[in-house]
Amino acid sequence: MNVLTGSGFANPVDMSFTYPNTTGVSFSFTEDNYFEIARYRFQSNGSEPNCIQGVIDWSHGTYTLQPNGSITTVPFGDGFMQVQDACAAVSNFIQVYNQTEYFEAWNIFLDSTLGYQLLLYQYDGTPLPQQNLYSTTPNMLPTENLRNSTTTTTTVSKRELVKRSAASKTRGRDALGLGAVLLVAGASSLIL
Repeated sequence: MNVLTGSGFANPVDMSFTYPNTTGVSFSFTEDNYFEIARYRFQSNGSEPNCIQGVIDWSHGTYTLQPNGSITTVPFGDGFMQVQDACAAVSNFIQVYNQTEYFEAWNIFLDSTLGYQLLLYQYDGTPLPQQNLYSTTPNMLPTENLRNSTTTTTTVSKRELVKRSAASKTRGRDALGLGAVLLVAGASSLIL
């Protein structure tokens, strides 16, 4: 399990990521209606197999459990994403990412082998991969806006990525602190 919410994934202050070894998705929700999402994914291109796109994003904010059983997440405005695509005109850039998301439904169930799992359904009813419970203790950045949020796009060179990756490995995991009580966090892959 490499993609987790909290201080080991994203640093909103300088809009940088600590790249995990594998892809995945992690959600955290608190009892007092805060959320955090960490995602790292690759998207293939069937007509151009060498044009794989890598996307890593992070956001946090508040969520609402709607009367119809859906969940709406509204970010604080300091989320960001990095897109890498060797076949695009700009092959690597970082930009603000603050998308309100709507999950049509959700369910928590107990699997006899894997333990508690969260199943979220996208806006169109498509299920997301099951999320395995990772922790019942806090695993979130502080539940407030963590940087001055202005709309910007930053192009990053490969040299800068290597420098950021090396620097992030020397930072303490608790540099930004932790948030409130975590109810559910997981990843789209199995926890081994």
